[in-house]
Amino acid sequence: MGQSCGTTVLLVEDELFVRMIGADALAEAGYRVIEAGDADEALERLEHGDKVQVLFTDIRMPGTMDGLQLAGEVHRRWPAIRILLTSGDMRPTSAAIPDAGRFLAKPYRFEALSRELDQLLAH
Repeated sequence: MGQSCGTTVLLVEDELFVRMIGADALAEAGYRVIEAGDADEALERLEHGDKVQVLFTDIRMPGTMDGLQLAGEVHRRWPAIRILLTSGDMRPTSAAIPDAGRFLAKPYRFEALSRELDQLLAH
């Protein structure tokens, strides 16, 4: 991963096992990873000053907002954060993803995640 050095990814995933695998793979690739189990926890992390360059969130999550709503809120409040959404059962239109964010369908291979992150960070 060419862009990983010094980059912090906020990984938001309600399924613990999926979140653990993703966090391990991202950390192994050189990313700093902050984990959250839902949108409320993710916003709390951001409000407490964690410097994040990429929000990588599942779309379908329990709680007060889903991943698309979280992406919109993050873009509104922290417009410099790049957005990558994922889901196994829905595919949002590019117009529905804030700030030219990207979408990666589940299940994904780590190489595909790496490519998406590199493309996001290149802009």
